[in-house]
Amino acid sequence: MNKPSEEKFEEDIELSLVCNNKYIQRTNSNYDPELCLDPDMLFDFIRTTQPGEWKKLKSRHGADVKENFLDRLTKDIKNRGTLKVLRTGVKDVGCHFDLLYSKPETGLNVEHQDKYRANIFSVIRQLHYSTKTPKKSIDMVLFINGIPIITAELKSPLNEQNVEHAIDQYKKRDSTEPLLSFKRCFAHFAVDPRFVFMTTKLMDESTEFLPFNKGYQCGAGNPPAYGKDDYDTAYLWEDIWKKDMLLDIIQNFIQLVNKKGKNGVLSPQLIFPRYHQLDAVNLLVENTRLNGAGQKYLIEHSAGSGKSYTISRLCDKLSGLHDENNENIFDTIIVITDRRVLDDQLSRTILGHEHVEGTIVSIEKDKAKNLAKAIEDNAKIIIVTLQTFPFAIDLFHKTPGKRFAVVIDEAHSSQTGDTARDLRRVLVTEDSIEYEDEQVKDVEDTINEKMEEITTDLKLQPKNISFYAFTATPKNKTLEMFGVEQPDETFEPFHLYSMKQAIEERFILDVLQNYTTYNTYFELMKKIEDDPKYKKTIASSLLKSYVGSSEYAIRKKTELMLDHFWTGTTDRIGGRAKAMVVTNSRANAIRYELEFKKQVKDREYPFEVLVAFSGTVKGENVRKVYTGKDFTENGENGFPERQTAEKFNEDEYRILIVANKFQTGFDQPLLHTMYVDKKLGGVEAVQTLSRLNRKHPEKSDTMVLDFVNDAEKIRESFQRYHVKTILTEPTDPNKLYDYENQLKDFAVFDDSDINKFASEYFSKKGKQAVLYTSLRPAIERWGRLEDDEKRDFKKKMTTFVRQYAFLSQIISFFDEKLEKFYQYSKYLVKELHVDLDRLPTEITEKVNMSSFRIQETSKGSIFLSDDEGRLRPVPEPGATRPPDDELTPLSEIIKEINEHCGTDFTEEDKVGQVLGDLQKNLIENPRLAAAANTAINKKEDFELVFKEIVSDELDELADINIDIYSKIKNDADFGKMVKEMLLNNVYKKLVQKD
Repeated sequence: MNKPSEEKFEEDIELSLVCNNKYIQRTNSNYDPELCLDPDMLFDFIRTTQPGEWKKLKSRHGADVKENFLDRLTKDIKNRGTLKVLRTGVKDVGCHFDLLYSKPETGLNVEHQDKYRANIFSVIRQLHYSTKTPKKSIDMVLFINGIPIITAELKSPLNEQNVEHAIDQYKKRDSTEPLLSFKRCFAHFAVDPRFVFMTTKLMDESTEFLPFNKGYQCGAGNPPAYGKDDYDTAYLWEDIWKKDMLLDIIQNFIQLVNKKGKNGVLSPQLIFPRYHQLDAVNLLVENTRLNGAGQKYLIEHSAGSGKSYTISRLCDKLSGLHDENNENIFDTIIVITDRRVLDDQLSRTILGHEHVEGTIVSIEKDKAKNLAKAIEDNAKIIIVTLQTFPFAIDLFHKTPGKRFAVVIDEAHSSQTGDTARDLRRVLVTEDSIEYEDEQVKDVEDTINEKMEEITTDLKLQPKNISFYAFTATPKNKTLEMFGVEQPDETFEPFHLYSMKQAIEERFILDVLQNYTTYNTYFELMKKIEDDPKYKKTIASSLLKSYVGSSEYAIRKKTELMLDHFWTGTTDRIGGRAKAMVVTNSRANAIRYELEFKKQVKDREYPFEVLVAFSGTVKGENVRKVYTGKDFTENGENGFPERQTAEKFNEDEYRILIVANKFQTGFDQPLLHTMYVDKKLGGVEAVQTLSRLNRKHPEKSDTMVLDFVNDAEKIRESFQRYHVKTILTEPTDPNKLYDYENQLKDFAVFDDSDINKFASEYFSKKGKQAVLYTSLRPAIERWGRLEDDEKRDFKKKMTTFVRQYAFLSQIISFFDEKLEKFYQYSKYLVKELHVDLDRLPTEITEKVNMSSFRIQETSKGSIFLSDDEGRLRPVPEPGATRPPDDELTPLSEIIKEINEHCGTDFTEEDKVGQVLGDLQKNLIENPRLAAAANTAINKKEDFELVFKEIVSDELDELADINIDIYSKIKNDADFGKMVKEMLLNNVYKKLVQKD
């Protein structure tokens, strides 16, 4: 062959488009750079598809018809953009012309089908596009009906140029040229044989190109095309640029939206789908078209995947999807989200597309009533929060014959168990209304009818409902309910866009790249003579919490965080970087908030701090000094809590302290650093730390300072979701019988109790009073058990109820007796009131913290492998039972804690040594040395400087011996004596030295 060249690469792509996709090959002579059109192709399309309208226009314009129409069309495209003109057509002196025919939803309209096939696709290589420099060219431009829609710069690595050179070439082009101006073409592609990147808006050097690659081994790039002897990027021109695909993208995917910029100003943004979004939606739609309603799909898409966009495009396409008989597959698409923020985002995203008015409803007020009305009114797409469903269960039974697509965002445990059962019960149709006859039905018959109605088994789910479950971090239950079962009995997602690929493609940042962990070392000492006994596990937990929540610990950690934030974070992201402090309780969130605000004020830092927590916290739970005061988020921040996220976006607020809020579903690109003072693991660790991963044009990294968690545990949590997550095996349904047998061994209930309850519960004529009386015998028997047995029984029954609610959705059989036992247990366990052990909080008043130190233990990146994340099914009964908690003397508890949490504290703990070191530091202070110059100052002048400096030095003393520090601070006489002694000693030494 000849020497490899860029020209040969162009030829191969053009040949594929012309031969395989029926493009028409055109040349520069056919293109008008002033009009930015191929006029002959345009008029061929119009005369073929709309001859009558063209004849009418000719009668009105006469001989100048072409010139006038081209002038009108060019101005319309310039004003409205190519997308709107192609979708809505152009009007000229009372004549309307369609410039593109989209694919009809059904095959019933033959004329529309013919016009759709009449769309003309063409390609021009080395297009001379410039009106300013005529010889400038672009490697390849694609046209539809004479209108340019795609440009491409092509490079050949064998010719020592690659996709990066193509990107650089685009950035150097004049974006004011008509062809390259915003909204003229849909996308500009940079392509070489291995990689594809694209952008929708050229902005010179600031242009951002996004990867448009398929992904390889769950990461970035493309699979090598060894077997095909083709280019790795051939999918671009063979699949994406195929006529039907491009028309589908124009019709269903491209969006023009307004996005709020840095200064709050809205600016238009053209969205072209990323490869994985296009692939996911079209695979789901095609599978649904072939298999109809009644399927289930799990979509594992990482944060940063553009999930809201993918969901909106899926809903849009499903709402108009027809089967082979040209009938609608679904009557209504219902989008469920349990996050209000995302509910609003989804509404905006879906509404951003062209729709018939009134086909989309977002349920906000009077949820039960409005949801029922929306379905009854045949709304095509309904957006609701998960909590809406239970309100309207009975009403939805009155909508027989409808078919539903249920799109679930973040399909976690909130969609499992009874909530999911209620959700399906809402949507199951009643093919007919049956009336009970006079004969009394057997309990099992009644249960069967009930189960047919609510159908909890997803493998035998109602054929009128399809589920589309989206999540970035699937749990084992989620995979088993919605995933695809493989021949080896593992479960996998239907579609995957991994965290690894999202990071490598720079759609999100790697939050583990700068991860620093700390250990807290401390010693406790008993300050009472007695040695009371406490349950060791509970007491140890309380004492560790006492240390972590102590005023001193909060102050030292706050100092460390603020020092780090001021020196390491504030100048990031153009000086706008923000931080989040994740705390383990609402009380600690308030403690941190108060300390942060104090230190920020003392240091005169130019920013403010916000706090986020739910409900009201009693002041005495924060500090005794606040007894009688109530803390609320509204009161601490000074504005309603619904405004917290919006306010945090303002430049003056730089640190947000949270307790179980904003750890999921919070999208803030300016969030750069996270300070973690809470135990995290599994999904919660991934979701919490992933608040940092959102991109910003000036954001290149993130930082985490973790005071609680071990780096290896964090690595394990992320490893599960780094590439593909699979469930290793299905849950054994016989576990339910194991739970049942364990509960029977307590002899708290018998079959007659269960049958009496079930007879009433499953009867339409059942009485609520009888339900209570049928539970009474078991409650009385349970009450005669020992306290430990009571707790054990209740725990096992609670576990059984939860596991049945899950397993009943996935098992392939139905056991009437087990269903009766489940319903009986669900209500019985609510009546078993265990007296909880009173937490021995007074223990914290019987100890002192004698030493405290925070020490860095690891720093750097946490690396993840490419191994699949493997989840195990639901654990066996009793596998997670905690060990017995024995009563142990306080002295032994303290000793064990000190051995585990202590370190080598030195003789500095001694008072004399401590004060000696303090005096030495003061003598060496240069400000005090200068103030002790008797030629300039009197001792009274020295004392003024001394008081200021000794206060700071005493604060440092707390690092060495908190006992002495506390005594100086809290014992006025002792504190006065120490300070006077230090004043006299230091002054004397400095004067003598001088």
